[in-house]
Amino acid sequence: MKLNHKDFDNARLVTICENRIDAVCAIQFKDEMRTLTDAGPSRVVLDMSQVEFLDSSGLGAVVAALKAKKAEQTLELASLQPAVQKVFHLTRMDTVFAIHDDATSAMASIADAS
Repeated sequence: MKLNHKDFDNARLVTICENRIDAVCAIQFKDEMRTLTDAGPSRVVLDMSQVEFLDSSGLGAVVAALKAKKAEQTLELASLQPAVQKVFHLTRMDTVFAIHDDATSAMASIADAS
């Protein structure tokens, strides 16, 4: 599981560089996200633009990343592909996460909030 990140003033943009999050890589994803959020700023945006497939294990891993973050942190999602967005909608997780159309607008909203 390859994750890249870039830090801004009060935010970390984490880009998933894989086309799927499934049972094969869910544990590794959770572990890497824990490392990135533990050492991260108050806002973390997860850019999912390259993720074309997300199964229940993958969804569980994203939810686990939300639960593992520090209390003062937020975890927001950006750039969900249609199939991935459908999973979030069907499971009503789209009501739990702040979801942005793309990483650019997510980072702009972070700049506006500062």
